[in-house]
Amino acid sequence: MVDVQGTVADGFEPVRDAFVENFTRRGDRGAAVTVYRDGRPVVDLWGGTDWRRDSAQIVRSATKGPAAAVLHLLQQRGVLDLDAPVGTYWPEFKAAGKERVLVRHLLTHRAGLPALDVPLSPAQALDGVSGPAALAAQAPAWEPGAAHGYHAMTFGWLLDELVRRITGQRLGEWFADEVAAPLGLDLWLGLPPEQAHRVGPLAEVAAPEPPAGQGLRVRVKPEVAGAYRDPASLTRRAFSAIDPAPDENAPDYRAAGLPASGGIATARALARFYAALIGEVDGVRLYVPATLTAARSEESAGPDRVLVVPTRFGLGYMLHSPSSPMLGPGSFGHPGRGGSLAFADPEAGVGFGYVTSGLQKSVTSDPRAQALVRAVRGCL
Repeated sequence: MVDVQGTVADGFEPVRDAFVENFTRRGDRGAAVTVYRDGRPVVDLWGGTDWRRDSAQIVRSATKGPAAAVLHLLQQRGVLDLDAPVGTYWPEFKAAGKERVLVRHLLTHRAGLPALDVPLSPAQALDGVSGPAALAAQAPAWEPGAAHGYHAMTFGWLLDELVRRITGQRLGEWFADEVAAPLGLDLWLGLPPEQAHRVGPLAEVAAPEPPAGQGLRVRVKPEVAGAYRDPASLTRRAFSAIDPAPDENAPDYRAAGLPASGGIATARALARFYAALIGEVDGVRLYVPATLTAARSEESAGPDRVLVVPTRFGLGYMLHSPSSPMLGPGSFGHPGRGGSLAFADPEAGVGFGYVTSGLQKSVTSDPRAQALVRAVRGCL
């Protein structure tokens, strides 16, 4: 029996049932889930191995949603134009045929820079300089804007350098001052040393085989599995931009806060963040209506040159689709490879966050997160 703690509002008891079943049937290890509705928490649960109320964890690509918010807020404040060429703010980026890469192309995975010509070492990946310099120098893999392909790791270096050029701060520093502090979020793109004790190790966990067709997994289709195995494929190269793979449990990795994959958060913070994108939370609202509309408007859809299957993206956010199911057609957010998921659904007034320490072999749709999403849907 797993010791699940926390609270659920009346009518949301099925979410607790699904959370318990994640441990008893779906191989979860230590995890938390939080749901906000109309600016107030209605689910706040945690449990499992070495998990406490204030435990936080690396959320991998669920980091991309908070990172994208920095660009939207800079645009909202009039200091960034999403339709300007990246080179307007970062002159060195114009090299090798990238003069027409727009800021919005970075957010929509259309820049043609999903992989590096030469992978970075773990030390280079964390130094804040080598990644942006490599991307500024290399040519795009396709005509910018003409197609989309998931920028799994490069997304972070691109956004980080752009924010630094505009504000003088690293993206994680700006987020801490302008987003996390006003909302009281335990969500860091660069873990402070004094918070290190709250973050346990990530570890791979076995899971039962999911039902056929429920979301994108490496093993679902032969062509997807082949793309991950082939060292020369854009897929493999995109996910191997750091070689050898970094130790995500190492203090230096956690402190670096890579904006594509290195964010650390509680489920509570992720749900609260997304709730504040779509409405007021304790007096704070992040996006004005026009920004919210832009963030979740479809910018990229169809075959993904990296993930191989069809995907949908807004400006920095994945959109609800068969390969990345969320609550409904208007949902926007981001999964983290291996488990985590965070999103908002404006029509339902929902902000959702799920965080786990047990990595399974999911890419954009984890069976544990999906079980929780189905339970939430049934409660509305």
